[in-house]
Amino acid sequence: QVQLVESGGGLVQAGGSLRLSCAASGRTFGRYVIGWFRQAAGKEREFVARINWSGGYTNYADSLKGRFTISRDNAKNTVYLQMNSLKPEDTAVYSCAAARTIGTGSSSVDAYDYWGQGTQVTVSS
Repeated sequence: QVQLVESGGGLVQAGGSLRLSCAASGRTFGRYVIGWFRQAAGKEREFVARINWSGGYTNYADSLKGRFTISRDNAKNTVYLQMNSLKPEDTAVYSCAAARTIGTGSSSVDAYDYWGQGTQVTVSS
């Protein structure tokens, strides 16, 4: 089992940057695909990015390519989401999730087995 804790959210002005962290417990962290998702108020949860166990494969939502970067440090059991050029429409609760697979995983919410509590990101205009 994996437990996930997000951090790094907060209030930022449009055009600013934030780096979110997803810290995981469990010695098998390296075997999991980690995904970031977000959910804005009144909207469904949506895929942001994912990274495979080695970090050699990453995938992003088309609308976020070029602004967001996902990375992982398995030695620290942590996955990061660097968010640049933030826009008010990026405001949401951001959650990380883990899927036990040696493949490249999926952008589907249903493919993930474990979820963190989420961290609020608010971008002011």
